[in-house]
Amino acid sequence: MHLALQQADCDVQMAEWDDPKVDWASFDIALLRSAWDYAERITEFLAWMEQASKLTHVLNPLPLVRWNTDKHYLAQLAAAGVSVVPSTFIEPGDDPEAAVRRFLDLHRQAELVVKPAVGAGSRDAARHRRVELGAAVAHARRLLDANRSVLLQPYLERVDRDGETALMFFEGRFSHAIRKGPLLPPGGTATAGLFAAETITPRVPGAREMRLAEKVVAAVPFGTPLYARVDLIRDDSGAPCLLEVELSEPSLFFAHAAGSAEKFTAAVLRWFEAHGK
Repeated sequence: MHLALQQADCDVQMAEWDDPKVDWASFDIALLRSAWDYAERITEFLAWMEQASKLTHVLNPLPLVRWNTDKHYLAQLAAAGVSVVPSTFIEPGDDPEAAVRRFLDLHRQAELVVKPAVGAGSRDAARHRRVELGAAVAHARRLLDANRSVLLQPYLERVDRDGETALMFFEGRFSHAIRKGPLLPPGGTATAGLFAAETITPRVPGAREMRLAEKVVAAVPFGTPLYARVDLIRDDSGAPCLLEVELSEPSLFFAHAAGSAEKFTAAVLRWFEAHGK
């Protein structure tokens, strides 16, 4: 990405979002690329976004990032008719055991996933067998005790065979896709690092995956995002459904699609020509 921007005659500098010495007003655009510590510092990160957005063009923009960094957006997309992995939220102050029991009564899959509603990568996410209720409840309680909302989802078994399909969009148009192998081992503890081990390969999405991903991007509020990554998995019938949409700091897997970094660079320059001057 860095090289593609330089080859387009852009003056490029890597900067840490929380570095107080950075003069954000000196940049025409600040592209969010790997601010992966935002989840543990969400209030501080959004405050920085608000301040930096007064000084330069931060992309994707603040309203979109504020919406996307909290997975409660899944409920909004489901209400808009998007096929979403069934998602239930537990809020601080709720009884985690009662909430997990209600969830298991509604969903008959053998396992469930517990993760924070504000989280990056696979950190603090884990897969639990439904017969091990205590582990799932304890996981949810740890997050709630840290004043973090919790997301419960059924573990869809086809992930073990099909993995995830991640589709990249620039300016609302499809660019390329990759396959991610399953990330959460059965019976594993919550991931302490940012990511679980990943196996990434290029993938050509199916027609149904493409239609759903396009519907997701069209349903995103605040206008067409400059960049989006739509992560899909298959339900028990084989139909694709949305796991999450990444609009804030996603890996875009340029190395797995020749020319994709140049395509994204062209999108950035078109955005600046239209909005940045």
